[in-house]
This record gives sequence, C-alpha cells and structure tokens, in this order.
Amino acid sequence: MTEYTAPLRDMRFVLNDLVGMDAIAALPGYDHAEPDLIDAILEEAAKFAGNVLSPLNHSGDKEGARLDSDGAHVAAGFADAYRQFVHGGWNALGCDPEYGGQGLPAVLGTAVKEMWNASNMAFSLCPLLTTGAIEALHLVGSDAQKKMYLPKMVEGSWTGTMNLTESQAGSDLAAVRSRAVPEGDRFRIYGQKIFITYGDHDMTENIVHLVLARLPDAPEGVRGISLFVVPKYLVNPDGSLGARNDVHCVSLEHKLGIHASPTAIMAYGDKEGAIGTLVGEPNRGLEYMFIMMNRARFDVGLQGIAISERAFQHALDYARNRVQGTETGVRGGGRVAIIKHPDVRRMLMSMKSRIEAMRALAYVVAAAIDKAQRDPDATERARHQAMVDLLIPVVKGWSTESAIDIASTGVQIHGGMGFIEETGAAQFLRDARILAIYEGTTGIQANDLVGRKILRDQGAAARAAVAEMCQVLALLETADGDDFMAIRNGLRDAITLLEQTIAWVLATYPTDPRAVLAGAVPLLHLFGIVAGGWQSARGALAAAKHLAAGDNEEPGFYRAKIGTVRFYADHVLSQAGGLAHAVMHGSAGVLALDDDLFAS
Repeated sequence: MTEYTAPLRDMRFVLNDLVGMDAIAALPGYDHAEPDLIDAILEEAAKFAGNVLSPLNHSGDKEGARLDSDGAHVAAGFADAYRQFVHGGWNALGCDPEYGGQGLPAVLGTAVKEMWNASNMAFSLCPLLTTGAIEALHLVGSDAQKKMYLPKMVEGSWTGTMNLTESQAGSDLAAVRSRAVPEGDRFRIYGQKIFITYGDHDMTENIVHLVLARLPDAPEGVRGISLFVVPKYLVNPDGSLGARNDVHCVSLEHKLGIHASPTAIMAYGDKEGAIGTLVGEPNRGLEYMFIMMNRARFDVGLQGIAISERAFQHALDYARNRVQGTETGVRGGGRVAIIKHPDVRRMLMSMKSRIEAMRALAYVVAAAIDKAQRDPDATERARHQAMVDLLIPVVKGWSTESAIDIASTGVQIHGGMGFIEETGAAQFLRDARILAIYEGTTGIQANDLVGRKILRDQGAAARAAVAEMCQVLALLETADGDDFMAIRNGLRDAITLLEQTIAWVLATYPTDPRAVLAGAVPLLHLFGIVAGGWQSARGALAAAKHLAAGDNEEPGFYRAKIGTVRFYADHVLSQAGGLAHAVMHGSAGVLALDDDLFAS
C-alpha cells in the first residue's frame, strides 16, 4: 500500500510558468503572497497530506462512518486529523482576514486542496463543503449571520453543509418541498434532505447547515425557494452554544466509495421545528445556493485531478516493482518489471499526460478566479469572469469523467491484483465514481456549457478562449523538433474542430435544440481535451525555454514535460475528430428509438 507524495515539482511548474504567481501576488490584497511563503505553505501541506491524511485513507475506507443513538461518528483517526487540520490554520487559507482568514490567493488554495483530496478524499469533503458555505454567507448573509457563524467556520471549529435535494426531487430542485414557517424574525424548518455530505459527524462542536425550503406564500418552481441557515446547536448572543436544534441525522447512506465520508439523510422539524434564519431575500435561495454549487463544482473537478494523481502514483509504484515477463526485443533477457512493457508504458503515459493537462487547466482557471475578483480594471475582471464561467463546467465534467477512466487504468495496470481490495487500487476507482455525479452530473455540466455558457452570449466567451488557444498555436510555429511538430499539428487540428462544433451549436440550436443537447457531453469532452492541450502546449513551450536557457538543475523534468505533451497530442488530442463527429452528426442515433423500443 503506497502513501501519497505531493507532486510539488509539477505544481510549482504550473504555478510559476503557466499561472504566473508574480502577477497574482501583484493583485490588490495579495501582496503578502511572496515566493517564500508560497513555497513554505506547499511544503507543509505536502507533509500534512502525506504523513497525516494519507495513512487514514485505506483504514477509513475499510471502517467507514457509522451512526448510533449519539449521532454519526467518523472513522478512527479522522477527528484527531481534523483537529490538527484546524490547528494548522488550513481551513482559513483563502478566507477573508476580517473573519480570521489568511486571505491567500484561490490558485494557491487550489494546489493545497489537490493535496488534501489526493491523500484522503473522504476527509477533504468536510472542509470542501465548509468552504462553500463560508462563501455563500460571506456574499449574501446578514451582518448578524456573518458575525455569528463566520469566525468559527473560517477557523474550522464549526463545519458547514449545503442541503439541497430531497428524495422526490433529485437534480430537479423545483420539486423541493421542505417548508419554512415564519416565527417573528426567525423560521421553523420542516422537511427531509438526502445526500448531505458530513451532515452529521463528531469532529466539531457545531455544524452549520444551509437549507433550501419554501415559505408559505412562495411561488411554485425554482423561483419559490429560499435559503436558511440552520445550526445543529443554536448559538447564544455571546457566541456560546445553546440548545440542540430540531435537526437530526436519521440514516447514513451505504455507498460504492468514499466510505469514510458520512453521507446523511437529515430530518428537520420532526418535533417542534428546526430554527433557522433567512439568508438574503426571500425566494432567491437557489440563486444563492449556486454560489456554493459553482465553487463546489470547481472543487469536485479538482477532486478528479487529485484522485487521478493518487491512482497514477499507486500504479506507477506497482509497475516499477512487479516483475513479470521478459523485455520485448531483448533475446535471452531476464524477467523485468512490467514498466518495461510497451502497453504498460502506454497506460502510464495516458494517465500522466491527462493528469498534467487537467492540473494545468484547473490552476489557470483558479488564477482567473483571483483576477476576476481582484484585478483593478473592471473590463479585465469581466473578461476573466467570463472565462471562469465558461470553463468551470469543463473542469468539473471533463476532469471527473477522466478520473474514472484513469483510476480504471490504474486497476488494469495491476492486472488481477487490481481487482483485489487489499492492493488499494480498487478504492480509487470506487471513490472516483461519485465525482461525475454529485454537484451536477456530467450531463448537467454539458447542458450548462451549451445553454448558459455558449448560447447565452452567442459564443463570445468560447471564441475568446479559442483566440487564446490560437496565440499558443502561433508560438508553436517557432518551436523546432519532431515533438513540437506533433504538438503543433495535433493542437491545430483540434482547435479547428472545436471552432467548427461551436459554430454548429450556435447555428443549430434555434431550430433543433434536441440535436445539440444530444451531443452536449461529447462537446464537453472535446472542449476539455482541447483546453487541456492548450495548457499542455504552453507547458511544453515553457520547458523548452528553460532548456534553451541552460536551466540544467532539472533537465530531466523539462524533457519529460515535452515528451508527455507529445504523447497527449498523439493519443488524446487525436480523439477530437471522433468527438466533433459525435456532436455534429450523432443526434440521429441518439434520438432514433421511441421509448418503448429500448426494451425490444
């Protein structure tokens, strides 16, 4: 069983050569994000992830969370690890200093959160949800709510959740039935919520739930949903904890993966009603919840990258140490480690090249989040926000779907041993499987990409992204060598196909929306692999620049970067043609059968 080692060299390469941390540190309010501080944070996070969280990953999966009359309990070691997490100030990394946060850039937090998720995804889900709840309260909560909840939540001594769906609703939040009955300046909440991550646990003294519910006079549908903050324990005016609120965990789900994360069914108001306060204005709850969801969607995409990295490290270690067969082309040679076999190398390169492409894209999007919030120029803020909005569904959908395939490839490299739980490879596949489902399925992300991101502005943001890709293509024209010729040709062809599909979507949707949505998921995958190729190509150019400058401290790293991008061009970007065909010509097959013919 291998332990996680943070890929600090590649993380630093992306942060310095692709993101440009100097430019991020120059943004207003980030002047304290100096190189020495950033390096120290990355180093300490890597130690915490590898030494504290990683050893609990397998044991937590085996033990799981449990529920008894006292509530939900996490696996052995998790509560102590969380106390260390809070003591280290990790929960406050990117939060507002006014409430005890450290106010560091989102892109730095992205690198750190990748480590948490790779080392122990089940553990990391708790601070992930807390971060989303903090952001929602920070942006739309009242001054009283911020004062009451944010200092403890930023510190991490209280955690947060978001309570959206119900058994009859699923992804259709218009069907939410939970109700909120006014009582003076507060409300009594009644209803039941499902799939609540860390809805109950014993790691902190209080849990702050953000809950969607309907007021008595609310209109039907999504326009009639309001958002309420409902703590597990009521909070007294002096900040101390008061009586237990009427909110309880009634069951924990038995899941395929992330066993150590308690996924709760929460009951509100089984007795006198759970006391909550309204967040923001009535009937705007879904709008506010999307603040949490958009942040969570990016973070789930990051989880896909993280679990892919963990599966890759595990598979690489096995391939280096598993001796089986002789080396191809070596007559009379002895038995060798399976990493010598061409197909195993192909699988490892497939994993590595996609992980590095996904990481580069996610970090660049995180930097755009920082710029959208902090750039002094309003036009630049708007430009970066448009790019963030466009690419978050791509980061979420493409990275999580890729994670399932990458984790499955890790099992394949192990052969039959990968199917045996004791080797650990299967856990990564089981854990990865939820990522393409929660916080909006891949189909929802794809529909969002088409409907809200491409069609709404008539393709303006998508064309702006393509224009940036073409700038990198122009730089590739000046690079020499067979590797760069392959990268240039692969990226050029893929960009052309992406442009064609965007134009087709814009032209076709007004008259045949079903045809467009039938190809929405292939379009998302196409956008993902091209965007990943764009950032990978930037990485190859940066590596070549280092080599040309005589930066010989790590020439192997830079040569490997170029070779990995070459593989991506040959094996991943080359898939663009099939995906583009599926988008523009595949709807006839998707829509061919009447409902009753599926069973024939």
